[in-house]
Parts: sequence; structure tokens; C-alpha cells
Amino acid sequence: MERESDFIVVFISASSESEARKIAKTLVQDKLAPCVSVLPEVFSTYWWDDDVQSAEESLLIVKTHLSVFEALKARVKKLHSYDVPEIICVPLIKGSEDYMNWMKDYFR
Repeated sequence: MERESDFIVVFISASSESEARKIAKTLVQDKLAPCVSVLPEVFSTYWWDDDVQSAEESLLIVKTHLSVFEALKARVKKLHSYDVPEIICVPLIKGSEDYMNWMKDYFR
């Protein structure tokens, strides 16, 4: 039986809204995620090349299943412009019953 904990949320930063939208569309088309939300403008501060860097980026919020995470990660790495893209996942602990059923149906 599916457990809600088998579902995850993946955060991916992208260099631009257009890159984020391309990745989002591909992940849904490739059946790696039933839903990807794009926040078009986030401001990131991070450590890179031995210094503090800042950049305007877009953020993808991917709702998906743990069983496809490795395939999703590989697909994002092929599409992404960064050498080291942020691809992190957290467990989806709870969700509305209707939404969780919709996600389960996507992976059947």
C-alpha cells in the first residue's frame, strides 16, 4: 500500500524563469512529476568559488514520488545550465486526501 511518506517535494533552483518552465514541462511530460510549480523570482545568496555570491533565480517546487527521484535528478542535470544544480527533496508528510489520491493516480 502507498504511504504518504513515499511522496516527496523537490526544490530546484534555475537560472531563469524560461529555464525553470522548460524543466517543469519536461518533468511532467516525462511522467516524473504530476505537478511542478515555478516561482519566477527568488533572490539567492550562496557560497561559490570561495566567495559569497548572489543571484536572481527561479525556483521549481516539484511534487512527486520517491521511486522516480533518481530518474528526475538525472533528467534535471541534463537540462540544467548550472554545473551543480540544487536538487533537494523533502518528504511529504501529509496532504489533503483528494490531492494525495490525485498524485497516486498519476503514478498508476
